[in-house]
Amino acid sequence: MTKTLVIIGALLIFIGLAWPWLSKLGLGRLPGDILIRRNGFTFYFPLTTSIIVSLLLSLIFWLFRK
Repeated sequence: MTKTLVIIGALLIFIGLAWPWLSKLGLGRLPGDILIRRNGFTFYFPLTTSIIVSLLLSLIFWLFRK
């Protein structure tokens, strides 16, 4: 459990430091992400981005388990 938490923490730090470069990849602006703008109201739900991130994390955890 401790090893897993350390790895997750290291990944979060890496992602946080690499965010300026990762934001240029287009994550968050993919087709399928929901963006509704009205007067004084903005709703954003990154559906496609969430699915891709979930698949990548599942693959990473599956590889670490083996």
